[in-house]
Amino acid sequence: MSEKMLVTQALDERDLLVKKIADKIAKASFVDTMKPNEEKVYAKRISKDDYTKEAESSYQQILDLIDRFQKIDVAIVASNAQTEITTSYGTFTVAGAISLRSRLRGMGAYEYEADFEGNLQSKMKAEYNERVRFCDNKNSQLQQTAEEMRLSILGRDSKTKDDKPLSVVEAYVKENTTELVDPLDVKKKLEALEEKRNTLLTELDTQIKVSNATTFIEVV
Repeated sequence: MSEKMLVTQALDERDLLVKKIADKIAKASFVDTMKPNEEKVYAKRISKDDYTKEAESSYQQILDLIDRFQKIDVAIVASNAQTEITTSYGTFTVAGAISLRSRLRGMGAYEYEADFEGNLQSKMKAEYNERVRFCDNKNSQLQQTAEEMRLSILGRDSKTKDDKPLSVVEAYVKENTTELVDPLDVKKKLEALEEKRNTLLTELDTQIKVSNATTFIEVV
């Protein structure tokens, strides 16, 4: 006889079963010792017959709980593979949505290695900042060199150095200025990637919760 329940209820029971099974296993006793001239087993301090019944009962209870867990888990997995949710970035099965969400958060099988978008953002941001600092540093050095060239041409005590056009120095600065080569417009790409990531994660969280709260499964 099958049992119908919401996915949220199934998830809650599955979580509870994990703890319950672990607790049952920890508390159960399956092997003890006793001497022929004693009436009780050594550790449990109960008769051999009672201990046998208790061990058999514990064992069966654990198997029944495992079976229950497995049936619920199978039903959840089957439902997730069939039920679809829609986001502004496309339609996914719940299973696909959960996998994508885990990957974006570095929680999948490959952990943060599979957070490709996040790694791409980090690479682009680090390289952009590094190149900007490099440009600033090189151009600062260039300005110092140019100033020394001006002073050399005009004399360090000249008060009219700013009023005289120094085409040679200006040409030198123009030719040696370090410029950023940014064909992708990295800052805009980073903003777009961040916005997509945040929006998608929020929508996945919301739609998965809504789906779990409204989708029924049958546990056989």
